[in-house]
Amino acid sequence: MIEIIPAIDIIDGHAVRLTKGDYDLKKVYDVNPVDMAKKFSDIGVNRIHMVDLDGAKVSHPKNLSLLEEVAASVDVEVEWGGGIYTSKDLKDVFSAGAAQAIIGSIAVKDQELFISWLNEFGNRIILGADTNSGNVAIKGWTETSSMTIDNLINRFAPYGLDSVICTDISKDGMLQGPAVDLYCRLISKYPDIVFTASGGVSSMNDIMELNDKGVKKVIVGKAIYENKISMEDIEKWSQNV
Repeated sequence: MIEIIPAIDIIDGHAVRLTKGDYDLKKVYDVNPVDMAKKFSDIGVNRIHMVDLDGAKVSHPKNLSLLEEVAASVDVEVEWGGGIYTSKDLKDVFSAGAAQAIIGSIAVKDQELFISWLNEFGNRIILGADTNSGNVAIKGWTETSSMTIDNLINRFAPYGLDSVICTDISKDGMLQGPAVDLYCRLISKYPDIVFTASGGVSSMNDIMELNDKGVKKVIVGKAIYENKISMEDIEKWSQNV
């Protein structure tokens, strides 16, 4: 069964959700990120997805103290992304308690460095390949590169890449359903890589459809905060994963 991974995106220490990755269209939720992480842990999820949107914008981690607090407070793995541009950034993220690091911009901008991280850290490295009209977006989705997700996977698969989070930015925060066809294509083309679907999930029906198509993991954010998917739904599903 598909694994549900709840998301906590951070700006200025607050849990937020963006619409189509637009910082000007952020919605701040009246929840403490650490308390939210504890709630997710309490309902039996195995992993929490956290993104340092401040860090993504300035190309350097900005909320590592919050990561430390979350990691010390919950007994689940945290995958963390946003602003990881140097080896020091990456090691600081791991030292703060992240089980895995999500790397997007550097995979496009400095492929040799990304390969060195794959060689050193193996499956603790997740490729964050977020697409905007077919091309990969970088720097907190504020820039669009000339590369496609296939370009990146083909480049890194020979070096042990085994985990990719792919967000269709046009779907993100819209609550209008995920890019099912995109994930079906990627799963068929790259059977040895685990793809995490992200963006657009609006209901448990969306999750069940992704599950039926063979997607292994799905990130759920806005649907939780807007009460489209309940904690009870996630708890019941997670018991069977």
